[in-house]
Amino acid sequence: MEQFQIETAQNISIHQNTAHLGERMLAYIIDSFIIGVYIILMVLLLVTMDIEMEDMWALYLVLNLPAFLYYVLLETFMDGKTIGKSLVHIRVVKLDGSKPNFSSYFVRWILRIIDVALSSGGVAVLTILLRGKGQRVGDIAAGTTVISEKKRVSVKDTLLSELPQEYVPKFPQVTIFKDREMQTIKELFTSAKRNGDHNVIVSLSERIKKVTGITTELKAMDLVDTVINDYSYYTQQL
Repeated sequence: MEQFQIETAQNISIHQNTAHLGERMLAYIIDSFIIGVYIILMVLLLVTMDIEMEDMWALYLVLNLPAFLYYVLLETFMDGKTIGKSLVHIRVVKLDGSKPNFSSYFVRWILRIIDVALSSGGVAVLTILLRGKGQRVGDIAAGTTVISEKKRVSVKDTLLSELPQEYVPKFPQVTIFKDREMQTIKELFTSAKRNGDHNVIVSLSERIKKVTGITTELKAMDLVDTVINDYSYYTQQL
């Protein structure tokens, strides 16, 4: 899974996880099943109706318009999702952080002819694998991609941090903190680093010194980082 960063109009950085190819394929299978069931039901309905063959074909085309327009209609009215995408928890978004409009969904839908229909999905799969950012041809043209809305938790997102085996802690005073307090410190520190907010890091450093009584010449960022690692070290020893 790849991660990409988008910059909003307010210059806020947002990190998003692109949907796995497997997730997109599963959503496609679900959507295809729904479309297939709908078409079969419409055919059965027409068979039970006593109408002329020419009229039947015309009515068949009309009744199957929802199936034909399935992707563009649902993505437009379901905020970038189809039923399959919703069940798999993935969604279409713009790369620049703005909400996709109808034209974006329409471009993706039209280019499904190349991505999926004519190549049996081969072009879409190849483009997604080679292009990066989870984009097929339709996404490239529309400036969109498909992201996963699932919350993926890694070791970095938890309280404990990965430490080298030879790690030596510097400040035993950090054990004064409770898990909830250290988690807050870590979240604020991670957010401040990501947003380049040095003032928050300095404030964290000063607060840590005041609570623990630590005296050090380390810079604010180094101190907070060391305190987090030291707490992880002592916690893992319990």
